[in-house]
Amino acid sequence: MTTNKIALVTGANKGIGKEIARQLGAGGFTVLAGARDAERGELAVKELVAEGIDAVAIQLDVDDPASVRAAAAKVGAAYGRLDVLVNNAAIIPAGDDAVSRIDGGVLRAAFETNVIGLVEVTQAFLPLLRTAPAARIVNLSTSLASFAQVGDPESRMSTVETLGYNSSKAAVNMVTVMLANELRGTGILVNGADPGNCATDMGGWDAARTPAQGAAVAVQLATLPQDGPTGQVYAEEGRLDW
Repeated sequence: MTTNKIALVTGANKGIGKEIARQLGAGGFTVLAGARDAERGELAVKELVAEGIDAVAIQLDVDDPASVRAAAAKVGAAYGRLDVLVNNAAIIPAGDDAVSRIDGGVLRAAFETNVIGLVEVTQAFLPLLRTAPAARIVNLSTSLASFAQVGDPESRMSTVETLGYNSSKAAVNMVTVMLANELRGTGILVNGADPGNCATDMGGWDAARTPAQGAAVAVQLATLPQDGPTGQVYAEEGRLDW
């Protein structure tokens, strides 16, 4: 059994998730790359292993509770603990739109993956996180979930009409705060990470920031010292006003 710290990253087969896995692996973690599509997960892990990273693919579909439970059982049997959980997997559903136009099914899909899936993954892995001496949970957030920024008519965020994504990520911020409160005194720190708009499938390939830049804040929160913050959301420039 490895003596490395163990980190699970959901949605790690591409984009920011794969870069978070890469950076944690380069820092000495054994990285469990969660991916809905097992084949894509294996391809990502092959790339990471070629770079000298200790990485293992884990089939994990956050929308499938049976898949989540099976992944948790597999990690428990192999490692007996989990030191870091990075809830990265998320969607901007097709048809996401303004409040007056969005279809109810589109809004439902955003919450199913981005909120309910995240909570169910966290619940499944929490017993393993409690077994670690100083576990960290990082939930990927966004400036589009910031009431301060979206509510500012001068902010670019006020012009983005994706109710499903914005509101579901605002809910993720509440999950982050409530879980941090629940786990105070346990040694487990829970924070949100805003990677910024990065050149990925989700952010658009013309975005100015690279996935590596976007991953950095999540990695920092995943490796906080014992006296680090909990129940906050951070971007590259510091604590996010949300």
